[in-house]
Amino acid sequence: MRIGCPKEIKPQEFRVGMTPDAVREAVNHGHEVMIEARAGMGAGFADADYVAAGAKIVDTAEEVFAKADMIVKVKEPQAVERKRLREGQVLFTYLHLAPDPEQTRDLLASGATCIAYETVTDDRGGLPLLAPMSEVAGRLAPQVGAWTLQKANGGRGVLLGGVPGVSPARVLVIGGGVVGTHAAKVAAGMGADVTVLDRSINRLRYLDDVFGGQFKNAYASAGNTIALAREADLIIGAVLIPGAAAPKLISRAQLKELKPGAALVDVAIDQGGCFETSRPTTHQDPIYEVDGIMHYCVANMPGAVARTSTQALGNATMPFMLALADKGWKKACADDKHLLNGLNVHAGKLTYEAVGVALNMPVISAAEALKL
Repeated sequence: MRIGCPKEIKPQEFRVGMTPDAVREAVNHGHEVMIEARAGMGAGFADADYVAAGAKIVDTAEEVFAKADMIVKVKEPQAVERKRLREGQVLFTYLHLAPDPEQTRDLLASGATCIAYETVTDDRGGLPLLAPMSEVAGRLAPQVGAWTLQKANGGRGVLLGGVPGVSPARVLVIGGGVVGTHAAKVAAGMGADVTVLDRSINRLRYLDDVFGGQFKNAYASAGNTIALAREADLIIGAVLIPGAAAPKLISRAQLKELKPGAALVDVAIDQGGCFETSRPTTHQDPIYEVDGIMHYCVANMPGAVARTSTQALGNATMPFMLALADKGWKKACADDKHLLNGLNVHAGKLTYEAVGVALNMPVISAAEALKL
């Protein structure tokens, strides 16, 4: 198979879809790999690194899309990239379709087969291709939240860890999954007073058993959420419903109940955000203010630490990428129900139920798509 990896073009996205290690594995499996020139530079990988691994460097993204049977990326394809997709081509990347009807329509029109990292599953009920970026984003969230809280950025002017004689900041993490757990660990390590909210009692038991001495937890009822939000200096939104739009947990009307200058970090922004006032921002212009509350809603947070993120993502995606290349997407998905769960679009049909519900679009099952 001819595998193509273009340079990411989303603003301030420095990650790359394939590491030199992934290229070497694919070449050893008998596949041809094309890397767009300078695609890996933002993550610290030179073209020479890819050549040494067996890749061919091509000058333009147009050539990558034109010649490759499978495109491997990081972020959802931008409008110009979607126009380059074609019928029968496989796209393997993050998609986050639920809040993005324009992208969804373009992918359907392309005729391509689109497999989303964020909906591939595993035997434990986890999301193995989303998890490494969730870990990165979770660990970054307290860092960027602490920065947003600085007075020069419009925040409350509160130091996350406090100092002797002065109380630390109160941090509320909404969602106790991968993002929330890593955010809480780092925030507590910085000395903050941290509480994690979740609706799963079993998850709360786990957090209490493992981290009880580091941070508190509470049930995520609507009443608990707003009561704790009123007392928080920093609120981290870390709620995920796989493949679906994120629920809105704090409304615009409730912003007036929060402390002036409090910071909201919305890690769920890729799925539409979990605060009503959230809108995607970039690393270049990451924060904005609504009703005196500072919002940090960068849609590709892990891109800030591109080398770590690229290596972590490459480790996770490599086995699935090789399966798709070795077997072809139909046999690979037929052999692996978890990879089949990643199928979101095929031959002009939407194949992921939660996306169809979010966008009010017709859906066929992934199993039906295998027969097309």
